[in-house]
Amino acid sequence: MKNRNAVLIFVLFISLTVFASKKSEDEKIEKILSQMTIEEKVGQMNQQNFNALDDNLINQLKNGQIGSLLNISDKTAIDKIQRIAKTESRLGIPLIMGRDVIHGFKTIFPIPLGQAASFNPSIVESGARIAAIEASSAGINWTFTPMLDISRDARWGRIAESLGEDTYLASILGAAMVKGFQTNDLSNPTSIASCVKHFVGYGAAEGGRDYNSTNIPPYLMRNVYLPTFEASIKVGAATVMTSFNDNDGIPSSGNKYLLRNILRDEWKFDGFVVSDWGSMEEMITHGFAKDRKQVAQLSANAGLDMEMQSGTYMENLPQLVKEGKVSVKVINDAVRNILRIKFRLGLFDKNYTEKNVPSEFYSPDHLLMAKKAAVQSAILLKNDNNTLPLKKGLKVAIIGPLADAPHDQLGTWVLDAEKSHTITPLKALQTDYPDVQYVYEPALAFSRDLNKEHFSKAVIAAQKSDVAIVFLGEESILSGEAHSLSNINLIGVQSELLEAVKSVGKPVVLVIIAGRPLTIERDLKNADAVLYIFHPGKMGGPAIMDLIFGKENPSGKLPVTFVREVGQIPMYYNHNNTGRPAIGRVTRLNEIPVEAIQHSLGNTSFYLDSGNEPLYPFGYGLSYSRFEYSNLSLSAQQIKMGDSITIRATLRNNSDVDGTEVAQLYVQDIVGSIIRPVKELKGFRRVLLKANESKVIEFVLSANDLAFWGLDRTLKAESGDFNVWIGGSSVAPLKATFTLIP
Repeated sequence: MKNRNAVLIFVLFISLTVFASKKSEDEKIEKILSQMTIEEKVGQMNQQNFNALDDNLINQLKNGQIGSLLNISDKTAIDKIQRIAKTESRLGIPLIMGRDVIHGFKTIFPIPLGQAASFNPSIVESGARIAAIEASSAGINWTFTPMLDISRDARWGRIAESLGEDTYLASILGAAMVKGFQTNDLSNPTSIASCVKHFVGYGAAEGGRDYNSTNIPPYLMRNVYLPTFEASIKVGAATVMTSFNDNDGIPSSGNKYLLRNILRDEWKFDGFVVSDWGSMEEMITHGFAKDRKQVAQLSANAGLDMEMQSGTYMENLPQLVKEGKVSVKVINDAVRNILRIKFRLGLFDKNYTEKNVPSEFYSPDHLLMAKKAAVQSAILLKNDNNTLPLKKGLKVAIIGPLADAPHDQLGTWVLDAEKSHTITPLKALQTDYPDVQYVYEPALAFSRDLNKEHFSKAVIAAQKSDVAIVFLGEESILSGEAHSLSNINLIGVQSELLEAVKSVGKPVVLVIIAGRPLTIERDLKNADAVLYIFHPGKMGGPAIMDLIFGKENPSGKLPVTFVREVGQIPMYYNHNNTGRPAIGRVTRLNEIPVEAIQHSLGNTSFYLDSGNEPLYPFGYGLSYSRFEYSNLSLSAQQIKMGDSITIRATLRNNSDVDGTEVAQLYVQDIVGSIIRPVKELKGFRRVLLKANESKVIEFVLSANDLAFWGLDRTLKAESGDFNVWIGGSSVAPLKATFTLIP
């Protein structure tokens, strides 16, 4: 009883402390707000791109006309700017300094899509923590990540920045990233505010063309595209960024329903919303606003607090207030939201960079974690005849344009990276494996190089070696923002290079380093083993070489479906069933008799030329170990609303190699008030197994985990039958059924 009372007293103390802190924060905000002119208020809503610390900028700072700067990472300049804002402006309000620190500041981690392949929240959180430590030491206190757009189209270049196609996985990893950047205390000197983006639906751009329209209906929006954002906001994400796209005719930067009804009213978000670069002004191009004045009116009334770069607020809001088209309350609420985050960041206490202890870029601990992330993000797609790992004593040919490409290995959005610190596969081989005999022939200068003049040298290198390791893929510039492609084969003549090397007759290991899933079916016949790694960052070289030579065992899993050819897009594992699903044998194009009578060839949903299956399914990834699942069991055959069910299976490592398997739990709500997906990820575990070891793995599902937005437009679980699967990919082998009862 004493213990219980002590706990209650402690909880009460914490509650009162939080309440007092919030009251104090609110009082400080109101005190400042009461002293501000309308021009100073609008100044807080203005974010500008930093160009130079000139007289114009200094005057704006003194006049309180800037709330935030972006694209500045010079600590000395940031200190001077903050001092001017705090000591020479009328109210002494500091600035938020924003920078795209997407997957590292100096120590570059794998791109987010690569981190998602690890299926490891701790890797993602650690990467964000290290990025925050390094960036904060330069005076940066705000980053524009995580990108939580569900991405089902590999033609879209920004899939590289995403956490994949699955809502559950992206929700877990996105929340981990927020925690890494912010910690539990935004005022921590090494914390920086995260900005979840792009709100909302940007990843569904038509045709994979960046900035394009989306047409996401309400149920799909609720069940697939919104939950990732809600999960990160629940763990305290400080800011939200609107997306470029319109959805069903309404641009996000002017969408009051999204920004007020959902974000504020439903989710109780109390941070601030920022536009993407110029996205407000682009509403004119969309045809949603007639001029810059109407842009400012629409966005402010919709609930967009801070404008990135385009300046329509500064130009028009004071006049719009005078005209009664934007209320003072709207302005005050926006400024409250911005000041709230500035207080939580501790920016009013002292100059921000002075709070920080010096950060050692590229510290051993940071590099070790970056290498670990790269190792866990690599996916072994093929390994015929146990080609990998390579045995000792083999002479290897290192071939291809990505074997020694220190810039391209880093991937997209690495504004502050230094390629001189990148360790490529070739450099790692030279440094870490001095006893390995090798011959190096890039054959192509870069991935788009069409010059086949040096193919003969690559062939000779393969002939002189026991095995050829061919490094192909994409330069970093070929993925990311505004880098959409309609053809996602290995670009240029890379496939021809691979074919030429394979013609020698020696074993070929294909290592693909890219920013997106490529259509590589035609290349598989020319490789005995395929290791796929999304741009792995600074330590990608040592990670790849340790995997190739067996110091590390691959454990990465695909966070996106790999299609056979681009015409299958969009293809994703958690699709709805049609009334005529392609189950079993399908008729292929070359099986149709000549002059066949017109008939439906099976009356099911598939392509005559590419069938109904992907090249590799979501969640797929091989290992040097051999894993076997068995003995699926349920704790009950029926559960009631509010209860939970435990699903167990035995996982065995049937090999002499220690390894880690990502065990995955999938669920299907067989009948719902709206059609439910054929399968949904609801849990995953990274399980380390020694050679020939077995473990019982366990997942617990509550009725809340089965909830969805149904026909009555509420979030709840519906009674009925459910299928569950456990396995190493979305094509999971073990299946059982249970019933949820009222």
